[in-house]
Amino acid sequence: MVWKRGGLVAEARTEHQGRVALLHLDATQPVVLEGTAATIWDLIDGRRTQESILAELEATFEDQAGQMQSQVERFLASLEAQRLIEAAPNASR
Repeated sequence: MVWKRGGLVAEARTEHQGRVALLHLDATQPVVLEGTAATIWDLIDGRRTQESILAELEATFEDQAGQMQSQVERFLASLEAQRLIEAAPNASR
């Protein structure tokens, strides 16, 4: 799966990019991402596959126990449910 950021999402971030606030324009509450969540957001570019995002995170955060995959899958599903991300065009599920 290749994810891209939703087209109706406003984004504001701190100067040092450690924190990002997202708001789907039809929502009433923003979502604030920090740490690993903000890193995942930065990796969602419409070109990387979910697997390549996971591989980069595992390398960066040294996920030797292999627990990161299910956490990343749940996080991406949450972002999709909030319409903050969507499948990239021509990307198969």
